[in-house]
Amino acid sequence: MNYRHAFHAGGFADVIKHIVLVRILVYLQEKQAAFRVIDTHAGAGVYDLTGEEASRGGEWLTGIARIMQARFSETTMPLMKPYLDIVRAFNPQPPLKTYPGSPLIARALLRPQDRLTACEVEPKARKHLIDALRRDTQARVVDLDGWTALPAFVPPKERRGLVLIDPPYEQKDEFERLASGFAEAFAKWPTGSYLLWYPVKSRRATDDLARHVAQAAAGGTPPGSALRLEFSVAPRTEAGLTSAGLLIVNPPWTLAGELKAILPELEKPLGQGGAGRFRLETPKP
Repeated sequence: MNYRHAFHAGGFADVIKHIVLVRILVYLQEKQAAFRVIDTHAGAGVYDLTGEEASRGGEWLTGIARIMQARFSETTMPLMKPYLDIVRAFNPQPPLKTYPGSPLIARALLRPQDRLTACEVEPKARKHLIDALRRDTQARVVDLDGWTALPAFVPPKERRGLVLIDPPYEQKDEFERLASGFAEAFAKWPTGSYLLWYPVKSRRATDDLARHVAQAAAGGTPPGSALRLEFSVAPRTEAGLTSAGLLIVNPPWTLAGELKAILPELEKPLGQGGAGRFRLETPKP
């Protein structure tokens, strides 16, 4: 498996992940107190949709390209607007050519008192990210392995915020590392919010991950809550990515209701060969 951001920029998995990311950060903006965003596997920050890597799979054509053309209900449009506005800001003139990654989406939602820590060890991606955030006093790019950074950077001095964990899944033990890395970080910062992304290739692996994360959250002091979201655009295959998931620990109390409004309206535009489908549930420890 290899889910490096550049190959999947703007695909359905990015769309789902970034909609949730934006909804969490919009919620954090409601209180005046500062917050921190920690992105453990940040990637290059900005992606050229006409470039070789994004063009190889062309996932953005059935992802963000469709969403930018979709029509949403009066209930869902205000929830989608902050995310769509960020993408439009990177594409002032049609056609769609650029897609922002998680650190640039997060940066767009920082207020003057908020901060971003973005970790990236791959030299080419890190250079692009540094260029994208150059001279930005609110964002710091760190040359540090995300698994090392995860327990090292929590709790942040702001005491409020979000940790995004979105590794490339190049190693066979990545699910185990995600579960143990989250548990270690959560033990140090049980009041933070966490957003964990994963590809759905094995039902056993994803169920085990959800259970371990829910167990770690429930054992916190104070105990944390968890939400599990999976979105499928087509039946699972060995070839491409057709289903991806998110585990959200300590989600905003508004998030489940917002997703119940948003997700049904994404099934048709994101579906491939038919409507997509989603599951939204509270994982059991």
